[in-house]
Amino acid sequence: MNSVLADLPTTIFEVMSQLARETGAVNLGQGFPDDPGPPDVREKAAEAVLSGWNQYPPMMGLPDLRRAVAAHYRRFQDLDLDAEREVMVTSGATEALAGALMALIEPGDEVVLLQPMYDAYLPLVRRAGGVPRFVTLAPPDWRLSEAALAQAFSPRTRAVLFNNPLNPSASVFPDEDLALLARFCERHDAVAICDEVWEHVLFDGRRHRPLIGLPGMRERTVKIGSAGKIFSLTGWKVGFVMAAPALMRTLAKAHQFLTFTTPPNLQSAVAYGLGKDDAYFEGMRRELQRSRDHLAHGLADAGFAVLPSAGTYFLNVDLAASGFGEDDVAFCRRLVAENGVAAIPVSAFYAEAAVRSVVRLCFAKRPETLDAALGRMTSLRR
Repeated sequence: MNSVLADLPTTIFEVMSQLARETGAVNLGQGFPDDPGPPDVREKAAEAVLSGWNQYPPMMGLPDLRRAVAAHYRRFQDLDLDAEREVMVTSGATEALAGALMALIEPGDEVVLLQPMYDAYLPLVRRAGGVPRFVTLAPPDWRLSEAALAQAFSPRTRAVLFNNPLNPSASVFPDEDLALLARFCERHDAVAICDEVWEHVLFDGRRHRPLIGLPGMRERTVKIGSAGKIFSLTGWKVGFVMAAPALMRTLAKAHQFLTFTTPPNLQSAVAYGLGKDDAYFEGMRRELQRSRDHLAHGLADAGFAVLPSAGTYFLNVDLAASGFGEDDVAFCRRLVAENGVAAIPVSAFYAEAAVRSVVRLCFAKRPETLDAALGRMTSLRR
């Protein structure tokens, strides 16, 4: 067995979801919404599977979808992408991440990882032969620093995996941090693999700024997006990869020997969805922000110290500031066993030097689901 994969423990998401199933708990751990997704986009997928092409689509993706991706990012992020040479469709963002690492690093190359991090990053880097170098972020601001980046980057750095908005922390990096990271990538001739799947899930009037749009980054950035997050259709697994032609040529070869292609009916539906008017995207953010505020206010009223949530489906609670003496893993196990609510300990998103007093909750749920969780959490012993 391959030691990287064989030695991996069961993920915390599966552990907590299993406990939720066994106990009948309200599951605010795993990050998927209650909403089934926009009906018109789902109808387009159904129409396409009945009356459209169901054999192999082009390896790079349907031309209609690649053109729609380029137009979408021109519209929302002022990017000028060549749909033919700089856009590729993948079976989800995780496949895009795996393919990028396979394509861009050789065994022994160093990859900078910002932790807390999406749980797939570290095993994917190691399986590709990369050597991880960690930058540790901490609440409440989760900011980059020049000293931390200087310690992580070296002459052997080939790539940095950059998630913005940052899933585990629900934070968005400010322009100063983006510029700082861009300087380090240029200085060390490193490629930025940008996991930007939450780019539309931003709150309080924020607008996403892609790293690929910064000076000096156009030729050294792989930008990754996800229809699953844009349309709350997490099971569809339709991702987009954007990169300059010199990078895309090798990225495409990795994709060819991973999944090769993605269901054509889903691609057709996503192409339609990306062209929806502004009202859809504004409404999606507005509804999720309402859910965020609902959960945040309820937790605050119950005496929890809630950390800011600038994007994603998540918000975090600071246990120490809330008066709890136990670490996040012990707290989450007690929460699901005694109070019937599943959450995720943020220490699970660290490989080392973990922050152990933060718990993540998913608010992309119906009001009654959030109310049920809040009702059960108000009686927690401190």
